[in-house]
Amino acid sequence: MADTSEFTAPRQQNAVLAAFWVLGSTGSFILMMVSVREMSTDMSSFEILSFRSLIGIPVMCVVAWYIGFRKVRTRRVGMQIGRNVVHFGGQWCWVIGITLLPMAHVTALEFTMPMWTAVIAMLFLGEKAKSHRIFAVIMGLAGVLVILRPGIEIVTDGALVVLLGALCYGASNVMMKSLTADDAPWVIVFWMQVIQLPLSLLPAIFWFEWVWPDSADAPWLLAIGLTGMSAHFCLARAFQLADATVCIPVDFARLPLAALVGWLFYMEGVSVWIVLGALLIFGGNYYSVWRETRSGMSRPGKA
Repeated sequence: MADTSEFTAPRQQNAVLAAFWVLGSTGSFILMMVSVREMSTDMSSFEILSFRSLIGIPVMCVVAWYIGFRKVRTRRVGMQIGRNVVHFGGQWCWVIGITLLPMAHVTALEFTMPMWTAVIAMLFLGEKAKSHRIFAVIMGLAGVLVILRPGIEIVTDGALVVLLGALCYGASNVMMKSLTADDAPWVIVFWMQVIQLPLSLLPAIFWFEWVWPDSADAPWLLAIGLTGMSAHFCLARAFQLADATVCIPVDFARLPLAALVGWLFYMEGVSVWIVLGALLIFGGNYYSVWRETRSGMSRPGKA
């Protein structure tokens, strides 16, 4: 029998590295939430998102200059525009949710995104309605009902906005899956910054009062711009190193970290219903990913 230890060790090392990359993504998301909360008292949500793109575009231009501007061209302009309009809707809902709900509440509802992605993919891409995907959707819906408890508690506007944002993110993910067949990740990120700037800047200027930031705002705005890119880069790097079954449980650390930061800085409490609902959502997502991974490994021709 062949010695598999030489293959096992690199996989374990990759898993550890992937976990650290996921934690980097988690830290980026938490810092972005705090930064958005801090700036929301002075700026409109559209102005906050404007600065996210205004900071992100120069960074992506440097990347484009380094790799060559020809490499950020896209042949699917229509899909890029459509995807970014939907994604911007999710971003806007997320920012509004942070201003209306405790951070742990926002994070728990945000974990429904894979559920919406699966539903949209089955409805519009013709993906098979496999039993584990249906199970994940049912568990996700059960988790949402546990968190919101309609009929017992008043379902707030903030909760509905965050759920709408998760739905937009799910639709955006489905469209991005189509884009990755032709465009590299940095192409998608580059056009995300370029297309979403006017979507946020025009309403910020013409519909709301533009507030010029002062020096005290600079760190928060810089954090919003940089963490918006670092969160996605870290998560993408983690998925390159290890399976989703390794990354997803670590990513779930966002919930207790969001709860801890919300409690320390904003005196926010966390109800047992939010934790229980989040566990149901996580359980359904993890089981679905685990089944997908096992079925992929069992296909003929797989190493």
